[in-house]
Amino acid sequence: MVELGERRFSQFDLMHRVRDILTEYPDLRTAVSDVSALGGGPNGDSRIFQISLQGPDVGQLAAYADTLREKLSRLPGLVDIDSTLSMRKPELQVSIDRERAMDLGIPIQTIANTLNVLVGGQIVSTFKDGIEQYDVWLRADKKFRSDSKDLLSLTIPSPVVGPVELGSLGQLQEEQGPSQIDRLNRQRTVTLMAHPDGVSLNDAVQYANRCIDEMNLPPDYGIVFGGQADMLEETAYYFMVALGLSITFMYLILAAQFESWIHPISILAGLPVTIPFGLLSLLLFKTPLDLYAMFGLFMLIGIVKKNGILQVDKTNELRRSGMDREQAILNANATRLRPILMTTVMLIAAMFPIALGQGPGASARASMAKVIIGGQALSLVLSLVATPVVYSLLDDLQIYLTRWLGRFGLRRSATRPSSSHFESPPSLASQEGG
Repeated sequence: MVELGERRFSQFDLMHRVRDILTEYPDLRTAVSDVSALGGGPNGDSRIFQISLQGPDVGQLAAYADTLREKLSRLPGLVDIDSTLSMRKPELQVSIDRERAMDLGIPIQTIANTLNVLVGGQIVSTFKDGIEQYDVWLRADKKFRSDSKDLLSLTIPSPVVGPVELGSLGQLQEEQGPSQIDRLNRQRTVTLMAHPDGVSLNDAVQYANRCIDEMNLPPDYGIVFGGQADMLEETAYYFMVALGLSITFMYLILAAQFESWIHPISILAGLPVTIPFGLLSLLLFKTPLDLYAMFGLFMLIGIVKKNGILQVDKTNELRRSGMDREQAILNANATRLRPILMTTVMLIAAMFPIALGQGPGASARASMAKVIIGGQALSLVLSLVATPVVYSLLDDLQIYLTRWLGRFGLRRSATRPSSSHFESPPSLASQEGG
């Protein structure tokens, strides 16, 4: 073993070398996997990408699985593709002449049950010897079931002619069958597994969905994603729920702090700009939207909210001191620009070591840093401009609504009949000073 500091290759380089070596043995079913912290799939397999085909017929499932496996192998970066179904177990299949069996009065179920007892064996009773109890199996002697020719001499009871040999009712065929039949939700299932290496899990899932659409599966056949592919879909759903709840709670808390329903909208006005730029940074850095990248998006929301609070709070402070609105907006943004830039540059600089870091788990953490770096760098100017512009527009809207509601209330009071309980509204002449 070489010391860690002296190694010239990583774990992933070694995995690639092992895969290249195993290509020389095409008859072997192999997979090169690291230790999964989230548990494995069928038979303890820890491959990340897993898709299950479900349907009533095992033979048809095997055909669909081979077709889908061939399509998935065309996607560059998807390696170690294999399935849980192996049609390599030799078996004897009985082909029954149904017309002859019907003439002899032998139901197909009777033939199946008789072969099950004579070949496979069945418990018919128990035997007790003292305190020990044993199962009693009924089964044909080994010399009558060890060869396919001997099986043809097994007799089936017929109510018409008595015992009938199996050879006169059908034929035996040697075929390759499945070594095991997996079930999921009480349906026969074949699971295809692979490792995304050079392609994101999300791209692999989308490609698999397109392949399934091209296959035009019958209505009684379907697919179910498993492993981390299933977790990816669930994570995306809960991410959207958490994002909506976080924005809602932020709005309510800001409304309570500023005692206004309008100012929180100005503070959060940068979110429609920041989140798209954060997602765009993933495309520029060629980084998948994983769990760490979602954490980075939440951090972007907090940073934009903090910048908006600084801008709006200073603007309100200057307006309360008697300054005009436009001048207050300009002065507030000029005053707060320096601390906003300082915190932004500090945050981006702190994310660079994480984005460029190496070692175990570095690639996962790098996605969060890349989202923050790209999102902040691309959206900083637009988010700083969006807050004062939206603040000005909402303030104009508030003034307009106040005047409109005031006029509406004046007309309502002018149309009311005079009463001792209400004062008469002042005349228009007195309002104008005439």
